Amino acid sequence: MTTATAAAPPRHISPAQGAKHAFSLAWRGILKIRKNPEQLADVTLMPIIFLLMFTYLFGNALGGSIENYLQSFVPGLIVMNVLQASLTVGTQLNTDITKGVFDRFRAMPIARSAPLIGAVLADLVRYVVCLAVLLTVATVMGFRVQTGPAEFVLAILLAVAFGLCFCWGSVFVGMLMKSPGAAQGLMFVFIMPLTFGSNVFLPTATMPGWLKAWADISPVSLMSDVMRGLLNGGAYGGSLLGALAWMAGAVVVFFPLATWAYRKRV
Repeated sequence: MTTATAAAPPRHISPAQGAKHAFSLAWRGILKIRKNPEQLADVTLMPIIFLLMFTYLFGNALGGSIENYLQSFVPGLIVMNVLQASLTVGTQLNTDITKGVFDRFRAMPIARSAPLIGAVLADLVRYVVCLAVLLTVATVMGFRVQTGPAEFVLAILLAVAFGLCFCWGSVFVGMLMKSPGAAQGLMFVFIMPLTFGSNVFLPTATMPGWLKAWADISPVSLMSDVMRGLLNGGAYGGSLLGALAWMAGAVVVFFPLATWAYRKRV
């Protein structure tokens, strides 16, 4: 009589169970932020630095007055900082993989996609903190929302959705690079021209023709115009359609690439 037993068949993970696993790992990511608040340095210090530097150094020259420039600059800066905050998730995933954290996840009876989805969901906290810090400091400096609560809430939701859509590009790069430093460096190479080649800091009419042609259709410019319309008042429907098209395109392109690179890496 033998005591050997057949290997247990792979455990089936239902979509509901997979979602539960993803939210559990998202909570893990939030706890990591709470225990190590220095992880939020980039979404707390950088918005303040950009806000103070550009407003007080260039506000009078670019906007005629600091007050006028602040009203135009803050909505664009919201988009810029949320986009930059979305870069971190790829670096953090790369760090976890490099340190062997995902080896432990593979040994656990959880959905294979749960660590990836959980990391992206946890990153939403960073977007909210970034927006809260930026708007608080901007309000102290004199920025005022010129529209109602509904427009303000819609602006916040769109800003978070914008970061969430483009974060899949960060995940894709993070899965391809061999080290966190390489992932972060490559992402900044792409993100800096994208943010500075836009209407965040100054109107596109002052740019050379070739740069203006790009800046006018840039996702950062379009979403900045939407933020200005929602926070300062004015039309934004055309810009919203363009921004939503860019967001959908980012998900369609980078989500499959990110999941493919993730499966290949882990």
